[in-house]
Amino acid sequence: MTSPGRTGVYVCHCGTNIASTVDIAGVAEFARRLDGVAIVRDHKFLCSDSGQKLIQEDIKRLGLTHIVGAACSPLMHEVTFRQVCQAAGLNPFSFQMANIRERVSWVTQDGRQATQKSKSVIAAAVRRVRHHRPLIARQVPITPAVLVVGGGIAGIEGALRLANAGKQVILVEREPSIGGHVAMLDRTFPTLDCAACILVPRMVEVARHPEITLLSYSQVESVSGFVGNFRAQLRQKARYVNEALCNGCGICVEACPWDDIPSEFNQEMGKRSAIYFPYSQAVPYLPLIDASHCAYFQRGTCKACQKACPTGAIDFEQQDQFQEFEVGAIILATGFQLFDPSRAIQYGYGRWDNVLTSLQFERLCHPSGPTGGKVVMKDGREPGSIAILHCIGSRDENFNRHCSRICCMASLKFARMVKEQTPARVFEFYVDMRAFGKGYEEFYEQVQRAGVIFVHGKGAEVIRQRDKLLVKAEDTLLGRQVIVPVDMVILAAGLEPHQDAAEVAHLFGIGCTEEGFFMERHPKLAPFETAVEGVFIAGACQGPKDIPDSVAQGAAAAASALALIDKGVVDVEPIAAVVNPILCSDCWLCVNECPHQALSRVAFQERMVACINEAMCQGCGTCVVTCPAGAISQPGYTNEQLLAEIEGLLVGET
Repeated sequence: MTSPGRTGVYVCHCGTNIASTVDIAGVAEFARRLDGVAIVRDHKFLCSDSGQKLIQEDIKRLGLTHIVGAACSPLMHEVTFRQVCQAAGLNPFSFQMANIRERVSWVTQDGRQATQKSKSVIAAAVRRVRHHRPLIARQVPITPAVLVVGGGIAGIEGALRLANAGKQVILVEREPSIGGHVAMLDRTFPTLDCAACILVPRMVEVARHPEITLLSYSQVESVSGFVGNFRAQLRQKARYVNEALCNGCGICVEACPWDDIPSEFNQEMGKRSAIYFPYSQAVPYLPLIDASHCAYFQRGTCKACQKACPTGAIDFEQQDQFQEFEVGAIILATGFQLFDPSRAIQYGYGRWDNVLTSLQFERLCHPSGPTGGKVVMKDGREPGSIAILHCIGSRDENFNRHCSRICCMASLKFARMVKEQTPARVFEFYVDMRAFGKGYEEFYEQVQRAGVIFVHGKGAEVIRQRDKLLVKAEDTLLGRQVIVPVDMVILAAGLEPHQDAAEVAHLFGIGCTEEGFFMERHPKLAPFETAVEGVFIAGACQGPKDIPDSVAQGAAAAASALALIDKGVVDVEPIAAVVNPILCSDCWLCVNECPHQALSRVAFQERMVACINEAMCQGCGTCVVTCPAGAISQPGYTNEQLLAEIEGLLVGET
């Protein structure tokens, strides 16, 4: 039977986070009666310097062999208290966290129930910790390369920061060109400077940087490995254009007879050919063939582009290419998608002409857009009045409850741009004006002085009456309903996660919030880290952001990845599974089930047995539960430890 040793139990008040619900004195008195407990103390803030010193002194003075910290989640401070144990000469894995904050006080309103549950959790930790054995963390070398997924403004910033520090970067973008949504913008708030002037030089720098491997029109197929040693398989989709031979002359595009396809980049307001450049400033500047509209792929005829190409770059036989890269860290900067206003049928988007989304209006204003930058209606006339409706698909219980943050300022920018270009009257229908950033409030005041009419009330409906669009709303300042006839309506559509955000999160092993954005490790202390060590997030994939915040988070994620890589080695938890070759029956079940390909077969005493590669093992436990012979165990999660923990829970309930 395992000796209980000398266990110290330390109960944290966490200010009032725990103490307001849990009877700390009662819990401490209960812990003193548990077998093997040598001392029990409570502290206002156990993670503070004084709390850590208290534990260190007790370990040295009382000869404690195990420590239980009844406090917050292991995610927050398990590493902190392990370091405390190590500093006092105790093996860091002699510590066990008992989470009585997130799992008890924060989710239990009844104080009596919270106190009883805390006793059970502490009893389980005390029973479990006596079975802990000294473990030594493994150190594995880090691959000095970073995979950046997403070529928008955040991904570009992160890639350049890392590349300029001398690190190899693989930048993957699933669209044919990098640039993201910023490439579609005309001007940026609050300075109204040219979006292309900000973005394009950075895009070109990415393409030319010797440390950056740019893979556009590509996607990540699979990811395996662990922090410092990830392996990613990438699919580069066929453009049907030989990149090495193409000189970007555009003759193939001009020769294509199929030129009536709605342009995705121009938000389907302009047309493109079946072979096309993504846009005039695309990086890389290469055409691609849309096989779904190409006559050759659909009917086996045409080949006009191939006949016209002077360099022979058109290759209808081109196939998707697969490449595998090993990297030490990953930055996800996959961005957002715009809310589709056709889901909110009351606004008439898709039914009435001249009802536009915010991105469509951006393209309308852009010099390279479908109208050459002129603000005109579908029939070519200049609008005499324009309504801008805020919070379409945002702050709405029917669609997205979150605020999209950029809509207010984008709407003010639209009003300012309209006033500069036309004599049209502009109406802004808003719920709350959220001008939160540097220079934003001043910009709001400028727009007010420009003569824009602000209606404090969300646009409720847009209907068509003869040649006018009627915007219905309740003006909360006037206390009555208003109906405003206009020629054009701009819907400030909200930002939401990509439709496949959950699939991408699953691919990289991270989580999503209730809204569907990627989950950060901590909303305040680690907004660009994830629960998977070595995987970072940046930009609007984590939540709605404007350009400055996206750039800042891209740089912060790069700094974290750089700090990780520059260490050269990474400490890996010593939880790699272990095979007892004597018990192994060589059934192959564990080899086939391992999601990380960490198991193989080796010779042992004239027979083949399973063997685990510690560097690849993630400690997921799949092989442990799969093995029918019980030949595989996992340090830190042995049967003795888990059964003792269950017994402790039952003791605490009585």
